[in-house]
Amino acid sequence: MSLLELGLDTFGDVTVAADGTPKPHAQVLRDVVAEAVLADEVSVDFIGLGEHHRDDFAISAPDVVLAAIAARTQRIRLGSAVTVLSSDDPIRVFQRFSTLDALSNGRAEVILGRGSFTESFPLFGFALQDYETLFTQKLDLFAALLTNAPVTWSGSIRPPLKDQKVFPPIETGRLKTWIGVGGTPESVVRAAHYGLPLMLAIIGGAPSRFRAYAELYRRALEEARQPALPLGVHSPGYIADTDEAAKEEMFGPYKTMRDRIGAERGWPPMGRDEFEREVSHGSLYVGSPETVARKIATTAKALGLDRFDLKYSGGPIPHAGQMRCVELYGTKVIPMVRDMLA
Repeated sequence: MSLLELGLDTFGDVTVAADGTPKPHAQVLRDVVAEAVLADEVSVDFIGLGEHHRDDFAISAPDVVLAAIAARTQRIRLGSAVTVLSSDDPIRVFQRFSTLDALSNGRAEVILGRGSFTESFPLFGFALQDYETLFTQKLDLFAALLTNAPVTWSGSIRPPLKDQKVFPPIETGRLKTWIGVGGTPESVVRAAHYGLPLMLAIIGGAPSRFRAYAELYRRALEEARQPALPLGVHSPGYIADTDEAAKEEMFGPYKTMRDRIGAERGWPPMGRDEFEREVSHGSLYVGSPETVARKIATTAKALGLDRFDLKYSGGPIPHAGQMRCVELYGTKVIPMVRDMLA
């Protein structure tokens, strides 16, 4: 396992003001930029912004927010978490992130996925019954764009391309492109087929149960005669000075988010017992810096990770709490994890 990269992710969850009312989306976006600037200052390796099109998440255009972050940071890598490729245009996605790469002096990454929400399909005029075809063909086209050479491509979802140049090209190397996977073997094998790094979204249950996917990915890379490629995990969590403080600060906001999504999907409301189980044995990385560092190191060793990204915005947690979480992650958790894995 190479040196583990440690990143942060946020969907720009709409937070609450001091009086308990939801903040305007515009202010949440400005807060996200401040959180990313702090992450850069405390030596976090990566910041990922998720794309959503609903009122409980403020970020619908991650690349625009990332460009604002790029102008105010020096070293942190900048990416999406994830870009919903199925309902976007692969060429425009490539152009936006190659532009971000230029503006940030080579710090851009993109994580492509289907997304676990479907609001973007009707919004942009795509039919949900074309879910599989859209993603498969758009990923195939995006993979062709990564060569930086003129593109010839054909499929059923758009007119063909012949020797088409796409601008701006990546200045050096190629755009780092991950495939975000929620847990289907087909998606894991597809990432290996295209020679792209794999990001596993593990949002519940014991992380070790994803070991089979890690092994499948590495086996599929060998069979496809691809070199060894990075494997990452994205999971939710929250850090405060003590275990009890972290759990108390996160439980209410996390339950608010989880129950709203659950109501849309037919899940029962989350009780405190379920929350505590996920913190103790599942995929919630919640606690003091020592507790969270130990859990990250355990997951990294179990799966052989190259990147771990903590989704630190779990529902309407106040901005001040998120800033403290970012600070503790960079100044305490990251050095501890590196020591534990050394």
